[in-house]
Amino acid sequence: MRRRWPGRRPDHLGPQGLSLARLLDVSDLVEDASPQLREVAAALAPHTGRAEVIGLTGSPGVGKSTTTSALVSAYRALGKRVGVLAIDPSSPFSGGALLGDRIRMQDHATDPDVFIRSMATRGHLGGMAWATPQALRVMDAAGFDVVLIETVGVGQSEVDVVSLADTTLVLLAPGMGDGIQAAKAGILEIADVFVVNKADRDGADTTVRELKYMISLGRRELRGPSWRQPIRKTVAARGEGVEGVIEAIGSHREWLTAHGELAERRVVRARTEVEAIALESLRARLVDLHGGDSLDRLAKRVMAGDLDPYQAADALIAEIKDS
Repeated sequence: MRRRWPGRRPDHLGPQGLSLARLLDVSDLVEDASPQLREVAAALAPHTGRAEVIGLTGSPGVGKSTTTSALVSAYRALGKRVGVLAIDPSSPFSGGALLGDRIRMQDHATDPDVFIRSMATRGHLGGMAWATPQALRVMDAAGFDVVLIETVGVGQSEVDVVSLADTTLVLLAPGMGDGIQAAKAGILEIADVFVVNKADRDGADTTVRELKYMISLGRRELRGPSWRQPIRKTVAARGEGVEGVIEAIGSHREWLTAHGELAERRVVRARTEVEAIALESLRARLVDLHGGDSLDRLAKRVMAGDLDPYQAADALIAEIKDS
């Protein structure tokens, strides 16, 4: 039986509409393991895969929020509908997002074709929120042409965005030692486009030179066709250089399409999401198994030396299968 979308179809949902706002509370559905989540996912599935997904990552203070706002303005000037998922740190008291980026993007607050959602990490590592893939799916199905995912800004662990984005922008700023930090953090491997923001500051050209040198070292080990990561300088607070970033993103998308990489990235995205859901389901079954008593019992046997951890894990899996 074919599912009908309740009310309007997803691609006709207005960003200001109550239905979209409620659907973007999918994070609550995920964390509460609500049975409605499966119904929502089934209804969305036929309408996804259209949005261009762009991730922004980088160290705190490089201007990710300002750059995101500038990109929203640039894409709106091109007539595109834009969604923003801004991943914020969690309050240790409420678990909610701190310093929501909606506050810092007031220029777009009244635009009906822009929807900005702040999401709390709630302790999830990698710079992303646990519910980000589901929220991305909602925005995609709702008919946004571009979805920007701005990560939390946690530094060297902030690489999960690459599993969600078609194109990943890595932002750096002069005077912050970012060129060296990029090499340490493995950012060279995840960046599709480098953006040196705050380029009106001293040291911007030095940062560009360092990046070019490190990119050239990395390319010596490559075989076959590969994307040459461009470097763009911006002053996002004044909107300078943003057109160059948009052009670089477009060139990257053309390259991905021509080499079959866009479809491959999206397969990886789906595989990562399926794996995460499966593992979370198994974890929930583990907790439900005798109220966690099985795990405690096996842990005590490991501590006593009766079992090694691998034998205990096999026994636990066997119990889950039989339950």
